[in-house]
Amino acid sequence: MLEHEDCVSKKKRWHFPLVSISMLRSKGALSVLIMPDSWCLRQYDIYEMILDTIESMSVAIKGFFVDLPTFFFAFWDTSVWKILLRTHSLETNCLFSRRRVIQIYARGARILDGSYMTQEVPFGVHNSDLSSNSEAPVVVSVSIADPYVLLKMSDGSIQLLIGDPSTCTVTVSVPTVFASSTEPICACALYHDKGTEPWLRKTSTDAWLSTGIAEAIDGHDGLYNDQGDIYCLVCYESGTLEFFDVQNFKCVFSVENFIYGKSHLLDKYAREPSATFQGSKGKVSEESNGFLKELSRDMKIVELAMHRWPGQYTRPFLCAILSDGTMLCYHAYLYEGQEGAPKFEDAVSPQKSADASSISGSRLRNLRFVRVPIDIATREDSSNVVARPRITIFKNVGGYQGLFLSGSRPAWFMVCRERVRVHPQLCDGSIVAFTVLHNVNCNHGLIYVTSEGYLKICQLPSLCNYDNYWPVHKIPLRGTPHQVTYYAERNLYPLILSFQVVRPLNQVLCSIADQDIVHMNDNDNVNSDDLQKNYTIDEFEIRILEPGKSGGQWETRAKIPMQTSENALTVRVVTLFNTMTKENETLLAIGTAYVQGEDVAARGRMLLYTFVKNVDSSQNVVSEVYSKELKGAVSAIASLQGHLLVASGPKITLHKWTGTELNGIAFYDAPLHVVSLNIVKNFILLGDIHKSIYFLNWKEQGAQLSLLAKDFASLDSYATEFLIDGSTLSLVVSDDKKNIQIFYYAPKTLESWKGQKLLSRAEFHAGAHVTKFLRLQMLSTSSDRTNITPGSDKTNRFALLFSSLDGSIGCIAPLDELTFRRLQTLQRKLVDVVPHTCGLNPKSFRQFRSNGKAHRPGPDNMVDCELLSQYEMLPLDKQLEIAQQIVTTRSQILSNLSDLSLGTSFL
Repeated sequence: MLEHEDCVSKKKRWHFPLVSISMLRSKGALSVLIMPDSWCLRQYDIYEMILDTIESMSVAIKGFFVDLPTFFFAFWDTSVWKILLRTHSLETNCLFSRRRVIQIYARGARILDGSYMTQEVPFGVHNSDLSSNSEAPVVVSVSIADPYVLLKMSDGSIQLLIGDPSTCTVTVSVPTVFASSTEPICACALYHDKGTEPWLRKTSTDAWLSTGIAEAIDGHDGLYNDQGDIYCLVCYESGTLEFFDVQNFKCVFSVENFIYGKSHLLDKYAREPSATFQGSKGKVSEESNGFLKELSRDMKIVELAMHRWPGQYTRPFLCAILSDGTMLCYHAYLYEGQEGAPKFEDAVSPQKSADASSISGSRLRNLRFVRVPIDIATREDSSNVVARPRITIFKNVGGYQGLFLSGSRPAWFMVCRERVRVHPQLCDGSIVAFTVLHNVNCNHGLIYVTSEGYLKICQLPSLCNYDNYWPVHKIPLRGTPHQVTYYAERNLYPLILSFQVVRPLNQVLCSIADQDIVHMNDNDNVNSDDLQKNYTIDEFEIRILEPGKSGGQWETRAKIPMQTSENALTVRVVTLFNTMTKENETLLAIGTAYVQGEDVAARGRMLLYTFVKNVDSSQNVVSEVYSKELKGAVSAIASLQGHLLVASGPKITLHKWTGTELNGIAFYDAPLHVVSLNIVKNFILLGDIHKSIYFLNWKEQGAQLSLLAKDFASLDSYATEFLIDGSTLSLVVSDDKKNIQIFYYAPKTLESWKGQKLLSRAEFHAGAHVTKFLRLQMLSTSSDRTNITPGSDKTNRFALLFSSLDGSIGCIAPLDELTFRRLQTLQRKLVDVVPHTCGLNPKSFRQFRSNGKAHRPGPDNMVDCELLSQYEMLPLDKQLEIAQQIVTTRSQILSNLSDLSLGTSFL
């Protein structure tokens, strides 16, 4: 696993493609897990166009770009633009099966037929209830489901535009159920349940609808209707969510306290006895209940959306955004009650028993929603919050469907196989408008506008697979990859690759004999028939790949074959100081080992290649400049202040480069076998295969490698790396027991045995064999910029990204003391509050595993973010109760979790 090294120096550090090695049995591939900002085809400045505001552009791209035959304005009729830009538009879309275009602005609507305006409907002009001094309400949000247009007004009321397909006109209507209501509405939306067999009909209590009859009769004329049903979703400021059938505006589904974010939603008239019992157990104290009511008044739903994407066995998704930026996502499912369960008539009071049968027959009694976890921070920065719609539903962008969440932290919510895959897009900053573009020049593409005034026309890379936790672009190698590195200056990826070949046994023995004359006589003891048998061996090579432009196929630029029985163990791009020319040179360093059996002394080779400049695509990009055979296998390589540090067997040697030769200037004897080398300034972290880690120091004066401290325990090291937190330096190591330990060097502490022993800072069980650490600088957050204390150094803070043998990727990040204590207390509460899978205890799982060996437990200085992320999935009342118990606030906890998520969003 590696990353572009030049990205760290860029001002915008959102462009981090992560390249990893993935393998299944003997078939391997390179996996590029993220490649942002490579989708853009063209880019334009908004101020160069006829539209002078971002808001006008956001409306224009939604209304017109989807039908253009070319990239830009092919529809040059200026009369249409004069009509559209006469007022500030809120929404522009098609009506009456794309025969008309409707434009909604604050105080009215226009119906357009090409370049002609056929109808203009003002809002609130003839309202007799308004006094002469009061201002008429204006439209603040729009939802369209052909032929209906739902309008939310500034006074908390709603209006409905009903379209007539025969005349292509609309009329304004206020549903009677809302005309007499005084409760203000905070969000509303229309949901079109399309198809000959709408999904929500199956959740009704009517038996003939729940049997799945394909031809459903609907409408007053008794004709067959294949347009489906349209529902109106309304959320009140009190937190209640209601579904209304638009045909007669009867309430068919109602949920109380929707803003609480409960794990399951069900109709308030269809509660089961178990749900009532569970609800009685979840009571909080009067103080918490009062605080909850106070918070509920300040928190409300600001945006609603519900959609069911086409496909077999698909179900609707319900999404909502709270005023604090929290996004709620629910997935609908059909609930079938148990036999003998009490019916609806038994649950209502005797006073309402007369209307029980009518209510039961019309409500979606078997409809349930389950909350879907979202593992990204969707909250807006408080300084950048602007009241505009954030949810845009798309049906086909690069073959994928889902919704796009705009704002200061935009993200893709792709629905793949009824699962939501969330992919943040932070490379361009805040996005204020988004829509789909499909024509001959941009097939199933997209358009979005950034807050800085750039309009981008893009396509999703066709080679990427988004049905994963991260977008993945796999490059098949037809072999087994072992290690990969990156050369930033030329954008090249050298990697070690092995593949199985079949060779006759006599050919294998002859090649070995050519390398060592001692084995030439071994062929005399082998039967002649056995010499003709085929033998499968592994051959190694160094392959250098170059990524294709715009996310295309990768090309092989060079191949460096290894000798027979020679295994390539490590490959690195190093920078060495040439003592003859007094200049730095970038070279490709390769360490190998000969595998010839236990009777032959181990040996290997050290190879150096230079990168050739100005070569054609058909030529090799490297040429050999140095090769030398060493005693012992070359297992690790690193560059140290212009010198080359080589681990060969149990010894590490520091060499200087003369341009043609490597001359040793210092060495250090390791206990057994070095598996990893890490460098920070003049400090060296050495990982031994059985003797844990060693902390060394290089002194230029005197040319000496000296031991500072070591871990005296016996530990089978897998990977090592430095962890930097300001001026604090820590040493991280993973072992064969799937543990990760963090050490630090404190020579003035008594427990360090006068500085000879490394002290434990933290330890935990990762649950997988960690084979690689990658050190990345953490990103600054808004709280870091506003709460900088004197003497703090949050800019020099790094996190460790690690990969494991089971294909998982994790991250270790430092925390300040106050945040750590708060999250640690929260973690202890969540161990008892959150229901765990199969009853597995996360606290016990994360404890250090020694497998019977003597081990002194280290300090408990690690928090499990996988467990902490469950806090946001808890209901609002439970979140407030836990926050009160640990003497903090919900907003403070969510702010800490959001900062941690954004600080490690470097991919």
